[in-house]
Amino acid sequence: MPTPPRTTPRRPATPRPAPPRRPRWGKRTATALSVLVLGAGGIGHAVVTGLDTGIGRVDPFKDMKNRPNAGRGLNLLLVGTDSRDKITEEERQKYRLGGAPCHCTDTIMLVHLSEDGRRASVVSLPRDSYTELPEHTDTGGKHHAAHPAKLNAAYAEGGPGLTVSTVERMTGVKISHYLEVDFTAFMKTVDAIGGVEICTAKPMKDTYTGLDLAAGTHRMNGGEALQYVRSRHIDGAADLGRMQRQQRFVAALIHRAAGSGVLLNPVRFKEVTATVLASVRADAGFGAEQMLALNEAMRGFSPASSEFTSVPLAGDGSGVTVKGLGSTVKWDPGKSARLFRALRDDKPLTAAREPREPGHREPRTVEVNPHEIKVQVYNGTTADGLGKRVDDALRATGFDTTRAPLGSDGPDTHRTVVMYDPRWDRSAKSLAAALPGSELRAVKQQGATLKVLAGTDYKAVTPVRARETPKGEFGATTGDEAVCA
Repeated sequence: MPTPPRTTPRRPATPRPAPPRRPRWGKRTATALSVLVLGAGGIGHAVVTGLDTGIGRVDPFKDMKNRPNAGRGLNLLLVGTDSRDKITEEERQKYRLGGAPCHCTDTIMLVHLSEDGRRASVVSLPRDSYTELPEHTDTGGKHHAAHPAKLNAAYAEGGPGLTVSTVERMTGVKISHYLEVDFTAFMKTVDAIGGVEICTAKPMKDTYTGLDLAAGTHRMNGGEALQYVRSRHIDGAADLGRMQRQQRFVAALIHRAAGSGVLLNPVRFKEVTATVLASVRADAGFGAEQMLALNEAMRGFSPASSEFTSVPLAGDGSGVTVKGLGSTVKWDPGKSARLFRALRDDKPLTAAREPREPGHREPRTVEVNPHEIKVQVYNGTTADGLGKRVDDALRATGFDTTRAPLGSDGPDTHRTVVMYDPRWDRSAKSLAAALPGSELRAVKQQGATLKVLAGTDYKAVTPVRARETPKGEFGATTGDEAVCA
């Protein structure tokens, strides 16, 4: 095969990471509950009746005064705690869940359900957010004056009631319902829907949680998923990197629940929901009737119906150290105020999308932007014009082709091959995604230009795109942008 001219190697630009978000493991559990609560359109009253009898009840709204005005839509406060009372000793050892719980909130999120039932906006409130707890009496009966604290301390000091009042005061958003979940609910939910598929572009290992993943696609059970969403020692990004992984897990969980038939099968729906609710605590106003009403309102819910972001942080988001509190993060006053105003006004947080034609299929998401990948196409067959067709198709989906396809010597190649220098392996995987069934072949010292040897198996190029950088003022992304292609 002819050897192309040497080029000066250059690495493709690395895709910009999503803006940091700081939810923790409870976000996945809470969203699992949300999916089941929101998505079961067509499930009858007889199925959900009686399910609420297993819910632990709390009264977070007792004696609350000076609450915000209710806006449009519905607002749920989803709280994840680090309670592990129901974890078995085998699970504790296998998934490294030792240590004493802090009896505080590991995650706090606002989920806004739009009035028209077409959108769920999930906003993560970092647990280390700097706040001032109002004057209150704690769960042990001790009186406290107002004092600075981290947001997760509200639960430790005053339980659900102080948590709700603190969040309402900080956001100006009136909470409609309160839902609280723990480690057990998370694992049981993932197992109940048959596991969740997660994709990772690079190996992930965390010796603290025991997470050890090779690059690729993985179907995780509840315990493995818990390791994934709790891991924070994978790289220098710590909690910020964990937030990005957790956001992806939420989208994958919604994708699994919406696509597995659970939400439309009355028997499976009741089984899964009963499993989740057995480990949930909620306000007395949230029960079977509310579940049914939400189910009807949210017919057709899918990953694209959800959007995710976190509260905009002041400065670079790295946090500040406060005497007596340690490291905290402070919200950007202007941006956060506009974010919560959008929730109150029932406005979407993501930028509007262009309308799609009926039957339109979204391109597959790849790690490296096709525009950054240089490609030389070779016709590996005796069919006239195949090289040009492949070159044109790759260029149409964004690849930087030479526009000068070449021929090759020898008999017909049956399988299309993508040849690449190992230093550009991420680019090669992105190119191979556009050529389903192609073979990846590493060639040392080949340089930055990738080569495609088109075989007789070539049918068409699959459109691909780089993972989109969040758009809009709040950096929110939709769930369908995060699931496995």
